[in-house]
Formats: sequence, structure tokens, C-alpha cells
Amino acid sequence: MAQAPEELGAERTSPAFIFPDLDRFNAFSDGVFAIAITLLVLDIPVPPQSEPLVPALVEQWPDFLGYFMSFAFIGSIWLSHASLTRLMKVGDTVAYGANLVLLLFVGLLPFATSLMVKHLSGPDTGIAVALYGMNVLLASLTLSVLIRYVARNPYLLSEDVANEMLNRVFRKRWISIGVNAVGLGVALIFPLLAVALYLAQTILLIIFPLVALRGYREY
Repeated sequence: MAQAPEELGAERTSPAFIFPDLDRFNAFSDGVFAIAITLLVLDIPVPPQSEPLVPALVEQWPDFLGYFMSFAFIGSIWLSHASLTRLMKVGDTVAYGANLVLLLFVGLLPFATSLMVKHLSGPDTGIAVALYGMNVLLASLTLSVLIRYVARNPYLLSEDVANEMLNRVFRKRWISIGVNAVGLGVALIFPLLAVALYLAQTILLIIFPLVALRGYREY
């Protein structure tokens, strides 16, 4: 007699290593995402009263650019993360561990953003832009690994169609990851071109989860 998916999952992973409640998984993740986004805006200085407001704000365009890029990136990661956990019924130690690594890189992003913004002009621009790109790339890769792992282990999923949808999201993410990897490769030589590529990659990461959710509703 064929075994149920739950029984197959039990053979592959001991019940001692399965976390049946995803509330803590989601709550901790959402907290890190929210704090990281809040830290981004706290890094934008308020112009002093002694300076004309509009010219002072215009001079701060790197701060606003960095805020938009990183806000959009963290938002895209959160959308993908929310789409993933919506399809999960349980977690295990590997999923929890990969999630912690993802949050490590998300929590580091405000520092990397501030570093890039403050060195967007000067002799160290390429290094600062490359470090930002490496942070973004590692976060994207970690999320893709998490998505792939969950998709390959059906006992973690709540519905049969979830596996197919997650594999589709996994494949699409490699387009934006490739754009980011190219940006990282040219950062030391053409740092402003790399910034433009990071911005394009961020927009792609926003679009993909929304398209995936729309496809899921059509099932």
C-alpha cells in the first residue's frame, strides 16, 4: 500500500526535528524585516535649519537612492518569504537554519547601504558598491536555497500545487540573481553602472513574487 506524503516525510525527517508551528518562524522573520527597513530611514540625515531646504535635500540624493534600493530589495525578499511560508505547513531544522542565514544578510543591509551611500563618490566607490552588491547577492542566494529546499521536501508543504509554484519562483529568481552577479562583477571598474544594475535587479525581485502569487490564485 502506498504511503501518505506525511508518512514519507516522517521517514525522511525525525519528528524531533520538525517544528509544527510556523508562528515563531514568521514573527521573528517579520520583526527582522521591519527593523532593517526602519534602520534604513534612520540613516538619512535631516538638513540643518541654517541651510536652504530644497538644495540640501537635492544634495542628499545618494541617501534617498540607497533607501529606495534597499527598501525595495527588503520588500521583495519579504514578499517572496511571505509567499513561501503561506505554502508551508511545518518547518524543520534545515529550513529554520537557512532562514536565520537569510535574516543575517537582511540585518546587515542597512550597514552596507550606508557604506555605499557615503562612498558613492571618492576613491573607494568601487569597493563600497561591491560590498553592497555582495550583501544583496548573498541574501538572494540564501532565499533561493530556502525556496528550493522547501520545494524538494513535500512534507513541508500544505498543498500539492505548492511544489510546482515554488519551483517556478526558484527558476525566475535566477534572472535577477544573474543581474546582481554581473553588477558585482563590474562594481570595481564601473561602480555607477553596477548601482544601475542593482536597481534593475531590485525591480525584478519585486515583480516576480507578485506574478507568482497571481499564478497561484489561478490554480
